Amino acid sequence: MSKTNNFYNITAIALSLLAILTALILIVYFNTNKSDAVKDSDLVIQISEVTEKAKFYPVEIGSTKLEVIAVKAPDNTIRTAFNTCQVCYASGRGYYIQQGNTLVCQNCGNRFGLEDVEVTRGGCNPVPITSEYKTVTDTTITISKEFLAEAKVIFENWKR
Repeated sequence: MSKTNNFYNITAIALSLLAILTALILIVYFNTNKSDAVKDSDLVIQISEVTEKAKFYPVEIGSTKLEVIAVKAPDNTIRTAFNTCQVCYASGRGYYIQQGNTLVCQNCGNRFGLEDVEVTRGGCNPVPITSEYKTVTDTTITISKEFLAEAKVIFENWKR
């Protein structure tokens, strides 16, 4: 075998390993801070697991997939919202990812501060889940299955 063939073989192996490593990193990155899906029941969030890094809670009601965001705001309050945009939800790409201290709509690019989660209504921002729609104790936040079912319509085209 010539040196040229050895070089090409080593290069092919290295590129293959790099591609596998990249795929694993992406899988871990996009699954970080996600929980297992809750199916056809109340969503119970442990307050102890909520930090300044947004946590995304998948929920399935019937065949509809929803997602709830929980995050600790700069004032140390726990904020909750549906992970879909009040304006862009029908596009299917109106969901948010966190970049630093902001959430960014993946449809229109609007940036939304963590301090505004659950507070700001209307416009391009996550759909708030306010106190009247959840039960908060010292250790948990519970969002009822019935309330989650009412939100199915804003997730019908969701493509996350």
